Amino acid sequence: MAKTKVEKSGGLLERSPSHLLHRVLQLALDIYAEECGAAGITQRQFAVLSAVAQNEGVTQTALVKATGIDRSTLADMVARMITKGHLERQRSDQDARANSVRLSDSGRAILEEVAPMVAMADARILALLKPGKRDGFLSLLADMAGADLHPGVDAEPKAKKAKADKPKKDKKPKKDKAAKKAA
Repeated sequence: MAKTKVEKSGGLLERSPSHLLHRVLQLALDIYAEECGAAGITQRQFAVLSAVAQNEGVTQTALVKATGIDRSTLADMVARMITKGHLERQRSDQDARANSVRLSDSGRAILEEVAPMVAMADARILALLKPGKRDGFLSLLADMAGADLHPGVDAEPKAKKAKADKPKKDKKPKKDKAAKKAA
């Protein structure tokens, strides 16, 4: 029996960036949980704490851009982290409609506690690659993550974009059936 295109190409999953990225994310989160589980914060909570530490008084809108976490999920996370005492929220000095977020003393302490654990998790993840491929891998991930984090960046594939940029040929208007019969 003849093989289909999918069978000849080794299957769709082995060539699917979205599937492979999902699998790598699952692996990375498992490693994170093994290294950091005792600290009691998730990888996303660590990302929020780190982003706030890098820019005290950051708005929640800027946190969405910095972390890639959607607006409603981030608002819920920030509220829970405020309740736990890791973050403090106040009205932004620049925009009275926006909230700014700061680390509390507790948040700073948990960030300092978990940072070496996250570093170990990251080292374990990178150790899955040959040493010569690690920097390239991080660069590719940064490029891909940056495409979503920087407004105006065109992430459309070049081939598709080139096709979309070509001017369409003017087609001659079709004559309707009545006009054809009259002619």
